[in-house]
Amino acid sequence: MATLFEAYVTNAGKYSEGQLVGETLKFPTTAQEVEALLKRIGVDGVCYQEIFITSFDGDVLGLYDHLSEYENLDELNHLACLLSELTSSELETLEAVLDSGDHCSSVRDIINLTQNLDCYGFYPGVSDEETLGRIYVDDLEMLDVPDQVKPYFDYEAYGRDACIHENGHFAPGGYVVKESDHFVEVYHGLQDIPKEHKVFSFPKLSIREQMAVYQEIIDGSSLEGYRQMQKKDRGDR
Repeated sequence: MATLFEAYVTNAGKYSEGQLVGETLKFPTTAQEVEALLKRIGVDGVCYQEIFITSFDGDVLGLYDHLSEYENLDELNHLACLLSELTSSELETLEAVLDSGDHCSSVRDIINLTQNLDCYGFYPGVSDEETLGRIYVDDLEMLDVPDQVKPYFDYEAYGRDACIHENGHFAPGGYVVKESDHFVEVYHGLQDIPKEHKVFSFPKLSIREQMAVYQEIIDGSSLEGYRQMQKKDRGDR
């Protein structure tokens, strides 16, 4: 399956200790790939359990502008799987809607957006009001203008009024407008993610690896205790 976007996943615990330990994860992904990545960056589910995303990148224009550093990996993968099912035309529509800022305040919103793209009309390559006016008048015949009047007709003004009236938006790829209010919320939270799209899993540690992790915890606790005793001794003097 082709990569739709990628995220740089970072070990939050190591970061708080002054170390940037992370790796790029490509979406869609699998549970095996996530588990292997977490193991490589030291997120073992014992000493280190938290992650955050340092940066996003990808081919879906504008998508990562609406993603935050604490996104859920299962939710991101579900979104990527849904994006992979879209046609090139639907992807263009999605990019235009994302650019307009409509229904994209969270990953949940964007997931629902992928399921409701039929609510939007998209006109590829339409980048200005005059072109929009000509399409609406000449091609779609939304206004009856006699042929003898057309050479003098103000297409730009008509296109501008149409854009304002229908709350349309000129995106980098074309003009987009919401044509239907039958937007259905099909996704409400993590419980709605199909099992096959869920990928988050801490690494399965061998007995030796588990012992090493717990020893690290014990050593760390002992060191912290020693530091506290040193501070107390200095304070008593």
